[in-house]
Amino acid sequence: MAANIIIKKISISEIDDLQKIGRQTFEETFSEHNSKENLEAYLDEGFSYEKLTAELTNEDSEFYFAILENEVIGYLKVNFGDSQTELKDNKALEIERIYVSKEFHGKKVGQLLYDKAIEIAKEKSAEYVWLGVWEENGRALNFYQKNGFTEFDKHIFKLGDDEQTDLMMKLKLTN
Repeated sequence: MAANIIIKKISISEIDDLQKIGRQTFEETFSEHNSKENLEAYLDEGFSYEKLTAELTNEDSEFYFAILENEVIGYLKVNFGDSQTELKDNKALEIERIYVSKEFHGKKVGQLLYDKAIEIAKEKSAEYVWLGVWEENGRALNFYQKNGFTEFDKHIFKLGDDEQTDLMMKLKLTN
């Protein structure tokens, strides 16, 4: 199946598809561990047209869809330069989001999106890639550890009125 998946850069005209997959995958990933109120507040703000338009038109961020048979099944967001959420290191690339529809978990879709992020980092001559993962998201933590990431710090992520801890992880790239 992985051979049939296309990784494609997202344009502003695809904002509806981005909003749909973004809301769906975030909800699938976090609804079990968060209140409905906090989740809805985050979804409404984090995936509003205004926010997505600003992110899609930011030249220091890029979004990519994973597409199978004309259906968007996952997406990737990477940041460089000043768009990085924390480190803002010109020698780094941040993977801000890799999300895959639940029905496609375990089918290598996340790995394809991850591989695209690493390809972009190397094209931009980044020395390392970094990201933040919720400490309770065992599936994501295992995925990044399997790909060679190590923890280097922690930070607080607010979901509604709930403060949660993200583990900051990085991977040094070899050229």
